Amino acid sequence: MEQEQHFKRSLSLLDGTLIVIGSMIGSGIFIVSCDIAKTVGSAGWLLAVWAISGFITLTAALSYGELSAMFPNAGGQYVYLREAFGKLWGFLYGWAFFAVIQTGTIAAVGVAFGKFAGYLNKDLGDGHILLGTQEGFHISAAQIVGLATIILLTYINTRGVKSGKIIQFVFTSAKLVAIAGLIIFGFALAKDGSIWHFNMTNAFQAMKIEITSGAISHSSLTGNVLILALSSAMVGAIFSSDAWNNVTFIAGELKRPERNIGLSLFLGTLTVTVLYVTMNLMYLHVLSVSEIAQSQDNRVAISAALKIFGTDGAKIIAVLIMISTFGCNNGLILSGARVYYTMAQDGLFLKQAASLNDKGVPQKALWMQCLWACILCLSGQYNVLLGFVVFTVLLFYILTIAGIFKLRKTRPDAPRPYKAFGYPIVPIFYIFIATFICCALMIAEPMNSGMGLLIVLLGIPVYYITQNKK
Repeated sequence: MEQEQHFKRSLSLLDGTLIVIGSMIGSGIFIVSCDIAKTVGSAGWLLAVWAISGFITLTAALSYGELSAMFPNAGGQYVYLREAFGKLWGFLYGWAFFAVIQTGTIAAVGVAFGKFAGYLNKDLGDGHILLGTQEGFHISAAQIVGLATIILLTYINTRGVKSGKIIQFVFTSAKLVAIAGLIIFGFALAKDGSIWHFNMTNAFQAMKIEITSGAISHSSLTGNVLILALSSAMVGAIFSSDAWNNVTFIAGELKRPERNIGLSLFLGTLTVTVLYVTMNLMYLHVLSVSEIAQSQDNRVAISAALKIFGTDGAKIIAVLIMISTFGCNNGLILSGARVYYTMAQDGLFLKQAASLNDKGVPQKALWMQCLWACILCLSGQYNVLLGFVVFTVLLFYILTIAGIFKLRKTRPDAPRPYKAFGYPIVPIFYIFIATFICCALMIAEPMNSGMGLLIVLLGIPVYYITQNKK
């Protein structure tokens, strides 16, 4: 009731859809195809990784619609886990969400913004070391640039949801223009299809591409090794497709949330999935798989833009990609603080986060999120953060969708304005695929996966210690 009295329902279906799209499209689609190409080494498997990750994201979004319609309140996934499995599981999600899932993603996207700024001015990029050494711990200009954008966007969002809404509309529109421009002109340039035909020769002959001192080598992948390689490659694609559920965190500010959250999830994830696959089709029309793998600083979009537009055109694309990452972080920052606010209302987070300012937004929660994201940003470990985030977030997606089955048994008569599409087949399919990927990641990337799991488990003693004190 307190949420309903204070949060203003001022966001429409279009706003919700733009938040889904804006939060999903950050830096990933412009960068991670490089690592995927190195890992699987063929055009067919590159496209398969993006298509599979998009499909499982869409199945999760379709399943989430039922939960969002049942609990149309601020907090989203935290609320769903709390209602299905109890306060401990809700807390563990919120703990991981604050520790690495949301703040780690904000930091990673902020660093990516700095990397593309470095393309325009080397003094702002990852190569300009301000403290430390390139080989060891260091702080680069890109990290400082990313940190500055996080602080700026946090301040903007403390001025009210209307300010964040305007930023989201403008910057999401700009990033869609950037992607559309790359796709259209990329296909127009590659009319003869020679590069595409070259890439499609033995399209599913998987191989690992290694680049050492400018020399490139290939080694074939088959059997179990191929399965593990595909699972590792999925990390980047899933990370690029993540944050689709951020709209559920701001349910308290959406008009007709029981209808609009599910619709915005479906429309947003479908749009992004189509765009991601189409972007990679364009890459493969313009660049060979080896060229994708050798993109400088992983900036595949810049490599493509250099071929399409030349040097000046590539700079324009770099600016538009910076706009994309800026808009992505706005959506992440806007929505993330609502989770801490709801947790604080339940006594599961710092009590200072349970208040709203005179603009009706959780200002203190926003600054708490900002502080930790900035600390992670200074760590500079983009790929490490990515590995932690993907494994951890998959664990909670599996648990949340399993909550649909639990709530069908424990609350059979609860109002369900929308029911999970394809129940029980679609939710079971997602749980199976996501569990398989998690198991494969534990084998292929035990350090990152283990650290992600450790972060979650550390929340258990914290929960009982804090609750016993209360």
